[in-house]
Amino acid sequence: MTARQTRLRPGVMALYAGVGLSVALTGCGGGSDDARPQALPSRASSAASVSASVDPEAVEETAVLAAYNAMSREQMAAYRPASAEGTELERYVTADALGQIRNDLHRMREAGTVVRGELGHDAEVTELDMDAQTPTASLSDCVDLARYETYDTRARTVIPLPSEQPLRYVMTATAQRWDGRWMVTGLDTRGGQTC
Repeated sequence: MTARQTRLRPGVMALYAGVGLSVALTGCGGGSDDARPQALPSRASSAASVSASVDPEAVEETAVLAAYNAMSREQMAAYRPASAEGTELERYVTADALGQIRNDLHRMREAGTVVRGELGHDAEVTELDMDAQTPTASLSDCVDLARYETYDTRARTVIPLPSEQPLRYVMTATAQRWDGRWMVTGLDTRGGQTC
């Protein structure tokens, strides 16, 4: 399996909801002996047919995006008070990515700034390599700054975005699968492209 471009398939999670469900039908009398109700497939054969129809790459892409989105939520929870205390960032990022976030928080505390509002995200997995010794993924995220503010706690005012800063830009990230779960390993927030 090599790197490929892809979009998340929205139906993957719906397949899981149906795996454990089975319906038992009972027959009622009133027909001839030849008119017997058809036997339903067993639970094991139903689960096997659903499992066979699930794309393993789509399952991994869903897991990558879940880890990235959880990291993004925890990151915003840290940026609001300019402190990672009380967050669960360590569950979703490796030491390198956590170092990037902690550097941001340190600069924010020195400047007396915090974040208010929300960042919009529209992330997708752009590459997935499950054959690597450590499975890896690359993500592209269209970040929306429309409801995001940097607030100066000393001057008690919102710091406007630089005039050249687009409201929507592409941020990239990398992730790796460690011990059965995906972790964000790096963030590139420079945002060279608009989206």
